[in-house]
Amino acid sequence: MAINRHDAREAVFELLFETEFRTDEPKEEIFAISTENREIAPDPYIRDTYFGVHAHIDEIDALINKHSNGWKTTRISKVSRSILRLCVYEMLYCREDIPESVSLNEAVELCKKFDEEKARPFVNGVLNSIKNEIVGVENA
Repeated sequence: MAINRHDAREAVFELLFETEFRTDEPKEEIFAISTENREIAPDPYIRDTYFGVHAHIDEIDALINKHSNGWKTTRISKVSRSILRLCVYEMLYCREDIPESVSLNEAVELCKKFDEEKARPFVNGVLNSIKNEIVGVENA
């Protein structure tokens, strides 16, 4: 059964969030067990994005740290951090398939569904700042 991109993105967010609590386990094991237990449809976007975020975690976190006005990723809630990482990954590595505006909108939707209301402006502000840097570098 095919899965739409919105649901696939939500599945990646859930995997990233779960990984926050299982830091000593191999990512491959977390992915295999979690997708089986949740009966997540085999989808290349889910696999590629989950492992892509972890492959580029240092670069992603550096951008988040740079644009979060003194909030290091270690101080950001696990929910917000997972949403931020997913969106930044998409903006950096999925730009040919996913416009930045779609990534940002989906991040806000994830925030509405899973995060505290007060987190929305923070997440939105950080992501817009990162988007402006990425687009600015591209247009320079």
